[in-house]
Amino acid sequence: MGLSQRRIRTVRELDKIIPGWSEGRLCPSILCFPGTMQFTEQFDVVVVGAGHAGCEAAMAAARMGLKTDLYTLNVDLIAQMSCNPAVGGIAKGHLVREVDALGGIMGEITDAVGIQFRLLNTSRGPAVWSPRAQCDKQAYRLKMREVLESQPNLKIKQAEVADLILDESPVASRQSSANPVPEERSDEESVLAGDRSQPALSGAKGPATVDSSENRELRTENWGRVLGIRLRDGRTVRAQAVIITTGTFLNGLIHCGEQQYPAGRSGEPNAVLLGEALKKLGLRGCRLKTGTPPRLDGRTIDWSRFEVQPGDPDPTPFSFRTRRVAHHDRQVPCYIAFTTEETHRIIRENVHRSPMYSGQIQSIGPRYCPSIEDKIVKFPDKLQHQLFLEPEGLNTHEIYVNGMSTSLPIDVQLAILKSIPGLETAEMLRPGYAIEYDSIDPTELERTLETKKIAGLFLAGQINGTSGYEEAACQGLMAGINAALKVKREPPLILDRTEAYTAILIDDLISKGTNEPYRMFTSRAEFRLQLRIDNADRRLTPHGRRVGLISDHAWADHQAKQQRLESMKRLLERTRLTSAMLQKFVSALTRVGADALVCPAEQSSAALADDRTESALSKAKGPNGPINDFSSAIGQPLAQLLKRPEISIEQLVPVLWDLAPEFFEAVGDKGQKGVMLAAQARNDLKSVETEIKYAGYLSQQQRSIDRLKKAEQRAIPDWFDYRAVSGLSREMQEKLLKIRPRTLGHASRIPGVTPAAVSLVNVYIELQSRRREQAHAL
Repeated sequence: MGLSQRRIRTVRELDKIIPGWSEGRLCPSILCFPGTMQFTEQFDVVVVGAGHAGCEAAMAAARMGLKTDLYTLNVDLIAQMSCNPAVGGIAKGHLVREVDALGGIMGEITDAVGIQFRLLNTSRGPAVWSPRAQCDKQAYRLKMREVLESQPNLKIKQAEVADLILDESPVASRQSSANPVPEERSDEESVLAGDRSQPALSGAKGPATVDSSENRELRTENWGRVLGIRLRDGRTVRAQAVIITTGTFLNGLIHCGEQQYPAGRSGEPNAVLLGEALKKLGLRGCRLKTGTPPRLDGRTIDWSRFEVQPGDPDPTPFSFRTRRVAHHDRQVPCYIAFTTEETHRIIRENVHRSPMYSGQIQSIGPRYCPSIEDKIVKFPDKLQHQLFLEPEGLNTHEIYVNGMSTSLPIDVQLAILKSIPGLETAEMLRPGYAIEYDSIDPTELERTLETKKIAGLFLAGQINGTSGYEEAACQGLMAGINAALKVKREPPLILDRTEAYTAILIDDLISKGTNEPYRMFTSRAEFRLQLRIDNADRRLTPHGRRVGLISDHAWADHQAKQQRLESMKRLLERTRLTSAMLQKFVSALTRVGADALVCPAEQSSAALADDRTESALSKAKGPNGPINDFSSAIGQPLAQLLKRPEISIEQLVPVLWDLAPEFFEAVGDKGQKGVMLAAQARNDLKSVETEIKYAGYLSQQQRSIDRLKKAEQRAIPDWFDYRAVSGLSREMQEKLLKIRPRTLGHASRIPGVTPAAVSLVNVYIELQSRRREQAHAL
């Protein structure tokens, strides 16, 4: 029974024809295919791929109360860390903190299995501080699987997804994925859209349904709705939303020297059927490349030849809900190595055998994670390059050679390793390789990560052209949240680029696209002082709570923390320095030195700690005695004293212990006055210090944010016709029609779109709005 043969007018009439429809016992696909089609299983959300994006997406949808199914080619390799078993790093650590603040799980898993923790960039300002952790590779995937399997509403299946099942009927196309919550719909529209009268949340509002005849012409040539997936074995699974998170598996092709073979990653099959199915949807795509270095047997390495890189004495957790990392007392060191002149000679003589330079690989690799042969060719003036020898776990001798990603032949890889002092006798357990894979042009996506052409189809992770576990995880979380909200018929969660690195990543992708694997940097943020790791929970946890990802207990802890920080800030602002306080402050400096009070992460650099100690003590022991040196500060608020660049909040701890003992007791700090702080107390105090010390800069950035938001508030209607804008070049029209920016601010960030073009669009929005009003009046 096709749609062209019969029109069903009401849910009641459909129930008479097909008993059980209104209770959801049958799927709506019978309305889209000749005859009837029964699905093997039915879920609210289906996630394809169980990498870092897939795990976050599946957990988010399940935690939000939806029946969720997660499909993977191998359940034993869920969340496999196929490259470096490390999480975080510059800017990437910010993303993990944001995932955690929204209710994701990557941070908690990392805290449970991390074997070395370091807080990076502490010699610079707090805007660029970022945590990093070396993880136990095997323990990470085992812990992730344990968490996934214990989550209600979530099923994990091992199977290959071969195709998507779509409803391409005109009626199914009537609602744009950019407008998921229509104000009014007829009974017929509700039936055909799969709505079983599930009400939206109280107070939820959405835009009116867009005129399909006009919108379909302007926004896309193809407009359909996903109904489910088809497995390779023939089974079909119904879903109201499908999230594709396939990583490097779509038509993956591995290169190692002259050899090449199909694979999703080493030892695993690629996904050819699904890759071809996505191509047939008409989504623009491209071919990207990434790579991995060789792994060594640690027992065959002369460790005495390398510089040791230890972790922080008191690790900073990734998760705001972690009081102390699991292996804080079992951290392992990493080691620093360097290439030699002989290394460079070997690579130069064999670079023609690299698939990147022989023409065997045509795809573009990651600019900011180049292969070792790329480094030698592109930076011939560099006499040496730094490498890091990093353990892959507590129960293995496997060592990851960070900085030596390569696709050179195995014999050349061995020669390179033996040219590095300390690795002359090292045995290679796994060779490095490069992998090419299919990705989708991210300008095909809405800000929700839903495709513009297929309603209910979401993409997340490397399929969108990104690189890295962290970039994948934040996309997976946002896709899972928005897929669940779409199924629930609630407004989507769209973050502003002024409030999260996650939003910057998504905005960059959908506005600019990418022709190389995208990597997050702090320099991509216009207002990075506002987007610090310490305030990610304050920025994003309310969003996570609103969508249902933050538990009551976690929310209570969050509110208590914010109140605690605000109380400490008020205390510093209203408490004035007295002679007694100053005596205690200076006595602490002279007694134990500043090195006992500074952030433990900074102590990892001995020179820095010594410099700070000497500086602080010289201030305390001025030519006129310790008291006179700071006598001008007496009577000033402690917050004013804290604004001095040579003063840190840790140095005020002896005073603060007496003024606010409840602050330290609340975070379980059992230490004594004037000695090393526990990580949570230290981090909370540093957050307060940043707000006070950089108050002027923060206020200035807030004014800039307000100006930017004014531009973002001017929405561009879905019906707006760029081709009718006189003076707008064909190039501008094509760019704007391709991306369909939602606001003037969004349009201004599209490469090649000039301010003059944005001004023209602004004027014509008014003109076209008036014409439409006049047409409706007639």
